[in-house]
Formats: sequence, structure tokens, C-alpha cells
Amino acid sequence: MAGKLSTHVLDTVHGCPAQNVQIELWAIAEDEQKNLIKTLYTNQDGRTDELLLNGDEIKIGIYELWFYVSDYFASLATIQSEPSFLSKVPIRFGIANINSNYHVPLLVSPWAYSTYRGS
Repeated sequence: MAGKLSTHVLDTVHGCPAQNVQIELWAIAEDEQKNLIKTLYTNQDGRTDELLLNGDEIKIGIYELWFYVSDYFASLATIQSEPSFLSKVPIRFGIANINSNYHVPLLVSPWAYSTYRGS
């Protein structure tokens, strides 16, 4: 059974899924070199239409998700500081088991965010 990696973005200011948020998935090498794996956007449910990683794509290692939150809030004309307090939110995490499901949600406002490991 192969695992998968997914995400979900929730806008805590407006109380809804965050649609059209740019997300980049990066693999982080031992020497800290970053390799862009893919760029996706959230749909109307705040999720991506395809999994971030699935099946043979998932490897043990360190990854980063970059969420472009200031662009999202600007598109809704949400009041932000200039420059934005949160521009892009990076979440660095590890995948230790390729047969597990990893879900990395982001709950976000222009001033704060939280995440956790889901499945």
C-alpha cells in the first residue's frame, strides 16, 4: 500500500476554504539544496485537484510546502500591512514512512497560521 501527501487551506478570517492559493512542494536534500517538485493551486474546497505526492512519487525525506497567502488575501481585498506580515508560509516536514498518508493542512489569516499532521 503506497502512501500519499495532501493539503487543505482554510481561511480563518472569512471562515471558508481558501480558493486559488498557490502552493509549491519542494524536496530538501541533506545539503539543504531545494528541488521544486510541483506547483499547484487550491480549488473551491481549499484542496488541490491532485495529490501532492502519490504512489511511487512519495519518498522518505524532508519536504517544504510554500503557501502564497498574501497573494490570496490581496485577491480578496483583505486588509494587510504593507509589506504583508505573512507573505508566503513555509512548512518543513519529514516523511518517514512511504506507506503512510500525510496530510498537511494550513489554517491561516494575514497575521497567524497553524498546521498539524493529518492522515
